[in-house]
Amino acid sequence: MKYIPRSVEPILKKSAKEFPVIALTGPRQAGKTTLLKHLYGKSHKYVSLETPVIRAAATDDPRGFLDMYSPPVVFDEVQHVPDLLPYIKEMVDANRNTPGQFILTGSQNLLLAQNITETLAGRSAVLRLLPVTYREQTGVPGQPLPWEKGKRNERKKISSKDLWRSILRGGYPELVAGGHRNLSLWHGSYVQTYLERDVRTLRQVGDLTQFQTFLRALAARSAQLLNLSELARDIGVAVNTVKSWLSVLEASYQVIILRPYFENIGKRLVKSPKVYFTDTGTLCYLVGLEDPEHAVKGPMGGAIMETAVVNEIHRSLIHRGETPRMYFWRTSNGTEIDIVIDAGNRLIPIEIKSSATPNRGMAKGIEAFRKDFGEKASKGFVICPCEASLPLGPDAAAWPFFDL
Repeated sequence: MKYIPRSVEPILKKSAKEFPVIALTGPRQAGKTTLLKHLYGKSHKYVSLETPVIRAAATDDPRGFLDMYSPPVVFDEVQHVPDLLPYIKEMVDANRNTPGQFILTGSQNLLLAQNITETLAGRSAVLRLLPVTYREQTGVPGQPLPWEKGKRNERKKISSKDLWRSILRGGYPELVAGGHRNLSLWHGSYVQTYLERDVRTLRQVGDLTQFQTFLRALAARSAQLLNLSELARDIGVAVNTVKSWLSVLEASYQVIILRPYFENIGKRLVKSPKVYFTDTGTLCYLVGLEDPEHAVKGPMGGAIMETAVVNEIHRSLIHRGETPRMYFWRTSNGTEIDIVIDAGNRLIPIEIKSSATPNRGMAKGIEAFRKDFGEKASKGFVICPCEASLPLGPDAAAWPFFDL
């Protein structure tokens, strides 16, 4: 049984009623095809451009191809035939007022977004589907985040061990659907397929073994400040090579780069970014973790929990069609906030802890942040695997990851 990801469904339906072209991007195996066939299987034709024969037909005779597969139609993996986009634009311009004519998918953000921006500007909505959120897995995909207004639905609490099992599994729909999957085998196959398809398409990477070494070295640095020179030295390549490879990972939705929040308040701030893998299952596979107990008690327990929370917030905002304004904050003397959400008229500081026993000391960074930013900073949150929310003084509250 296939799992149908639902988080992005409301904004997808809304956009399909407003724009003639919808582009749904995201990593491979995130459920794009399954979702679109579920929603538009009866109303739209479906054509995969990954098939060599179909791809050749679209490349050789774009107008004839579009006559054969006239709208409404879903074109899957459209980045394989970028030359088709100007002809789609031509058809859309001839019938501009009809929404939902073309639904395009792609798993390579760099190629697809660039081509759509250049060719279909003003005619398309670009949405992203990432791995399934924990909120969706527990039946509340539209739940407001802790700092947002709105009704919160109660959901069943789970044990810390089950939470860590979920973190090790990750959020790809095929794994969320259940069944007795060998997680190591699944994630290993995913990484290998990703290497063979996306890396060689986006960049001419000659030595894939060395790129795999880079992946594992980067995974070990998840949730840390990213020192490209140190990383390049450790794996024996040039800094520019590491920069290029990192851009591949970001373009194919394998990592999130979190940049420091900066505002001139008279403090020396860290300028290096932090990196997070976009799926905790992939992260745990790359660092060799297969058991929940080893994960939570090991040296990467805090980094894995931080990655899980960053991903949950990032995915939740992305699946609404929003651009996440997420940062971190760290001064040169080491005072740090794991996540700063820029909500426009206020800043929300968030600390992440792997301990299930919150205490006021966990909120020291939030206290310092609020002191520096004054009224612009709202009350903060310490996200941890605790069982219930708990006040941690006037500046922060502990919040269960289960209820994020």
